[in-house]
Amino acid sequence: MYPDAASPSFDFDTARIVSSSQQPSNEPTNWTGDMDGVARLRDRACFMRIYDHFMPRLCVYLRGLGAPEAVAEELAQECLLRLWLRAADYDAAQGALSTWLYRIARNLQIDRVRRERSWMQVQAAVEEASSSDAQLHSSAEHYADQARLRQRINELPAVQARLVRMSYFEAKSHGEISEALGMPLGTVKSHLRRAFLQLQSKVGGMP
Repeated sequence: MYPDAASPSFDFDTARIVSSSQQPSNEPTNWTGDMDGVARLRDRACFMRIYDHFMPRLCVYLRGLGAPEAVAEELAQECLLRLWLRAADYDAAQGALSTWLYRIARNLQIDRVRRERSWMQVQAAVEEASSSDAQLHSSAEHYADQARLRQRINELPAVQARLVRMSYFEAKSHGEISEALGMPLGTVKSHLRRAFLQLQSKVGGMP
């Protein structure tokens, strides 16, 4: 059974540290052998040589595309995770490994920007619902809209609904939510992203 790169046991940072002592003195100019090792054998040493070489370069590239530093690092790791999972899709005859990786990174950044535009609409709707607690509703129609939004938040999975309420109704930062629930910050952000995507489709249908 191949190791699952998405599982806690596949820790990129730990693997990078462990592999650092095994790094060759000169970086390879041809990654075909290492990519073949990843694709056919799930060879972690091959993967970590690729990871150590391209991780900082991908971060610089993504920052150049407008991603904040923390986001650039997250997207770069996701890009290399995709390499681990889809190494067999790489064809050296079609271009350099760097070109393949930068294309993946660029697409991830484009997808992120598109999602954020959608999230902004959802966040505005959620924030409006939270602020309405302190206001008297001047119309039954507006009140019904807010009630429907709250109902749709309640229809989210329990964890996501709780995080949305904490983030917007209780005005807690992602860091404060992480500390209060003992949940990794990355997990908090991931749950909120999924919640926003679900709310987008539901809120989009509201009058």
